[in-house]
Amino acid sequence: MLLTVSVGNTNIHLGVFAGFGDHAALVRDWRIHTDPNLTADELALTLRGLLGDDIERVTAVAALSTVPSLLREIRAMLPRYFGDGPHVMLEPGVRTGIPLLVDNPKEVGTDRVANALAAHANFPDRPCIVVAFGTATVIDAVTAKGEFLGGAIAPGVNLGVQALSDHTVTVRRVELLPPRGVLGKNTVEALQSGILYGFAGQVDGLVERIRSGVPGFGGDDVAVVATGYQAPLMYDECRTLTDHLPHLTLDGLRRVHERAKATRAR
Repeated sequence: MLLTVSVGNTNIHLGVFAGFGDHAALVRDWRIHTDPNLTADELALTLRGLLGDDIERVTAVAALSTVPSLLREIRAMLPRYFGDGPHVMLEPGVRTGIPLLVDNPKEVGTDRVANALAAHANFPDRPCIVVAFGTATVIDAVTAKGEFLGGAIAPGVNLGVQALSDHTVTVRRVELLPPRGVLGKNTVEALQSGILYGFAGQVDGLVERIRSGVPGFGGDDVAVVATGYQAPLMYDECRTLTDHLPHLTLDGLRRVHERAKATRAR
């Protein structure tokens, strides 16, 4: 089995795949809170607790981290607890088959690269717009040929809620649920409306700008894919989203691993 590990600023998303290629299937997945101070041993202990006896069946690991301190710890953990692999760390310079048509490819987050790879594989020969709802809301464009064109990065939903709560005296954090209507009849509903519909409007506005301003993205075949831990909250509120793939990053890591394995076999 293949263990995939995607470390983000807020959550660590873990998944176990069985099979290979078209026959690969995600068996289980988990999300845990990101602690940037975790050591390699603590991370391995957490994985063992989640996987149980299945940890003995893990033959390879594919991982990425947008948190530099945990990237170092994952590198130390892999040979210590999972043997020689073959393991793959998705970092700048790793071949994914996705050309990064940006000023500095090394600046592109590896989670964005994994998402682009998986989106193109899931929607071949179609342009894709990937909307990742995480700590930040990241909207990226991938051509029908699988070229990464760049994207837009905005604060995520939780950051907006936190900023509003931290910088106003009378506003408190609220449960993020759709209110009865766009015009809140009390403070809680007004906050829910502003947060949910405001962020949805931001996403729809950016997607529409991409579709109207970027060649090749104006047709009816464009896939607008939502992913990330906040996607279930926002999917129904955004008018431009066409698909929800909650495990897109893990799928991308699986494909990076399979590509690396095939390259070694040549």
